[in-house]
Amino acid sequence: MDKVWLESYPQGVAAEIDCSSYRSLAHLMEEAFHTFAPRTAYSCMGTTLSYAELDRMSAALAAWLQSKGLVRGSRVAIMLPNILQYPVVMAAVVRGGYTVVNVNPLYTPRELEHQLVDSGAQVLFVLENFAHTVEQVLANTPLQQVVVASAGDLLGVKGALVNLAARHLKKMVARFNLPKALRFTQVMREAAGMRLKDVQIGHDDIAFLQYTGGTTGASKGAVLLHRNVVANVLQNEAWFQPTLADWPRDQGMTIVCALPLYHVFALTVCALMGLRLGASNILIPNPRDMPGFVRELKKHRINIFPGVNTLYNGLLNQAEFAGLDFSALKACTGGGMAVQKAVSDRWQQVTGVPIVQGYGLSETSAVATCNPCGIREFAAGIGLPLPSTEIAILDEEGRRLAFGEAGEIAIRGPQVMAGYWQREDDTAQAMTADGFFRTGDIGIMDSSGRTRIVDRKKDMILVSGFNVYPNEIEAVIAGLPGVLECACVGVPDPSTGEAVKVFVVRKDQALTAEQVFEHCKRQLTGYKKPKYVEFRDELPKTNVGKILRRALREPA
Repeated sequence: MDKVWLESYPQGVAAEIDCSSYRSLAHLMEEAFHTFAPRTAYSCMGTTLSYAELDRMSAALAAWLQSKGLVRGSRVAIMLPNILQYPVVMAAVVRGGYTVVNVNPLYTPRELEHQLVDSGAQVLFVLENFAHTVEQVLANTPLQQVVVASAGDLLGVKGALVNLAARHLKKMVARFNLPKALRFTQVMREAAGMRLKDVQIGHDDIAFLQYTGGTTGASKGAVLLHRNVVANVLQNEAWFQPTLADWPRDQGMTIVCALPLYHVFALTVCALMGLRLGASNILIPNPRDMPGFVRELKKHRINIFPGVNTLYNGLLNQAEFAGLDFSALKACTGGGMAVQKAVSDRWQQVTGVPIVQGYGLSETSAVATCNPCGIREFAAGIGLPLPSTEIAILDEEGRRLAFGEAGEIAIRGPQVMAGYWQREDDTAQAMTADGFFRTGDIGIMDSSGRTRIVDRKKDMILVSGFNVYPNEIEAVIAGLPGVLECACVGVPDPSTGEAVKVFVVRKDQALTAEQVFEHCKRQLTGYKKPKYVEFRDELPKTNVGKILRRALREPA
């Protein structure tokens, strides 16, 4: 069974990648900055950032961070949507020898506090639209410095665009009280002229703490080393070779970056692989504004389009989308959730390019498997392991199963995390003795090495590509007066793939569904909030009292 998938590799895709070509992620970045200096690295809302500007600004900001006395490896949190400040800050943290902690800007105070405390982040960069959330938890965190950015304070974006960005991102909160806060523009003025001190960053230094529920409900940080992230960039580049082989290296590609950069998929496939290729990323701050999204796409000749099923489906339902110019489109990749055949077929009919489905997790620096690029018809499975990657299908005792047998998908390769941040027990449970990461997904591999997912080992719910864990939802609802018991499951949803449904046994019969929704709105970020509430007299349980979520998912 060992590496049978190599026989199915497309021509031109290497079986292995060599991580030693880069000392660190910082080395990869700096090579790109110098090689592609005049090119546009990022564009957002009419403003561009060249590779040379990204080099200069991130080096200055890295020097400013060093001037604050942060020790090597200190955690710096980034709570920014897809705006130009994100790549500047991310590159600065990496080049300064620190660790990036990506934070969802839409987190509630409870969620934000947990991540900041658990990571030990000392500095936070946040968009002003979300500074009020930071204000509510600042005193309970180890933060020593908060830097507040405005959507338009980079490279002189005009005031009209600032207001446009505010509307696109979230209703502006004009007032906040953060005594430790500096403005991003002030920081960049202070940084001007500062020199970045050389830091010997190596493969074993931590580049990112990428928070995830993992295979259990507790939010924890996947430790992604420089080696892990560099490896996945090179693995993805190798996999794309059939598409990239005839692309002139002196001609930059254009990538649509509509997925959030704080999510590992966009971080690796858009931001970091984009740097390696000398590509230009079009940053979309709010892809939910579909008409605005389509208007932005009209301005560009797109070459690579990573997305999730719901994003592709949403665009297809915009009347003007079919009228765009897709003549330069080379590859569309789908991840985060299952791509539906109906969506891929329709997408190919409109654009001429099918959606190539891949699979990965935060713990694998994003991508572990993918279907071959250049295929002309939809493939329902998750494809083949990327170069230097092994997939095993394991039983409950960790033994390898034969082709065609269902078991837990396990992954081994240079992109697999070093472990969970300060959680040795969780790491030990997730990793096998021979270095495979247990994903918690149940799959079947065929004799050609192709894998398809058939079920989940845990009860994780996938809402628009984001992991939702029932334990967290249940803990929040259980804190609501009037609730006796509750259980959370995922139910099919035509727009998000799955939606969260909660079953509640009332202690107070006056409790209403509206009260449950309002409580969850205060405690949970958008994609985690229940869409349905059903009251029951009792919940199904095992003979030892464990609630049977499986029974709740079954039709009544």
